Amino acid sequence: MSLFHRGQHSEGLLCTEEATTYHCIRGSSMPQYKLTYFNLRGRAEISRYLFAYSGKKYEDHRIEAADWPKIKPTIPFGKIPILEVDGVTIHQSLAIARYLARESGLAGQTPVEQALTDAIVDTIDDFMTLFPWAEKNQDVRVTWADFYWDVCSTTLLSCKPDLADNYPRLLALRERVQALPAIAAWIQKRPKTIM
Repeated sequence: MSLFHRGQHSEGLLCTEEATTYHCIRGSSMPQYKLTYFNLRGRAEISRYLFAYSGKKYEDHRIEAADWPKIKPTIPFGKIPILEVDGVTIHQSLAIARYLARESGLAGQTPVEQALTDAIVDTIDDFMTLFPWAEKNQDVRVTWADFYWDVCSTTLLSCKPDLADNYPRLLALRERVQALPAIAAWIQKRPKTIM
């Protein structure tokens, strides 16, 4: 008499029948993944890339903006993306990506490679947070990061004038910095150099 039916899972065991014998192996069934984010690329796109590269199947659950207010209270910390892995919820886009990168063998081969990879990702993320993504108020306080963008972009644009043509917000930020009276005065009096 068998305790399991053909193909039945029990406590991580997968049992198959050959004639009258059941063979049970410790199951390594594929996790069930559900990625939830807005109907945008945004902060979930890195996870979608990792799923595409690894060939792992997942549910790409996209939320429309109109539905967000009623869904938000059900989401940990009220932020998306989230990734559900067999019912366990992981939040924070980079934590999700690091998990998927480890699962896909893309996190680095050694602890040092993993740390260097994380440092690159975190540096890119720091850079991305500097963009004026949702800037509504043109009177936003200026920081030295804005000055640094202007200094660097001036050098880059002197080498490749059309470099930022597809980034009107970055060009607008540059113009706002250069329009500040003290900065405009400095630009007028500074020595004229190639770089």
